[in-house]
Amino acid sequence: MNIANFLLILANTLTLVCGQFLWKFGLESKPQPFKSLHSIINLFLSPYVISGLALYGLATVLWLFILTRVPLSVAYPIQSMAYILAVFGAFFVFGESLTLYKVLGCLFIMIGVSFIGFTSTN
Repeated sequence: MNIANFLLILANTLTLVCGQFLWKFGLESKPQPFKSLHSIINLFLSPYVISGLALYGLATVLWLFILTRVPLSVAYPIQSMAYILAVFGAFFVFGESLTLYKVLGCLFIMIGVSFIGFTSTN
């Protein structure tokens, strides 16, 4: 794994997490977003949701490019850094709890990603 490929995967992961955060903002800005068909349509017309979808589209194109350079068995586990970014991002942005078990889980993910990504010969 070279640094350029790692940075591409990191950019893809950040794009996906940002998309998720935008969706969460969109859901929080709409009271009872799944109450009726009208409220679901309004949800999908939210600038946050539309922006999140656009980021997911961009991330998909980037992911396709990454898969031409990195084996899936290496790239996909490294993308699990999204879990870590989401846990800590949710703590800082949305005020969600950050427990010892969440931190330990993130450490285990980091260890696993290190074993896979940095020991790969490709």
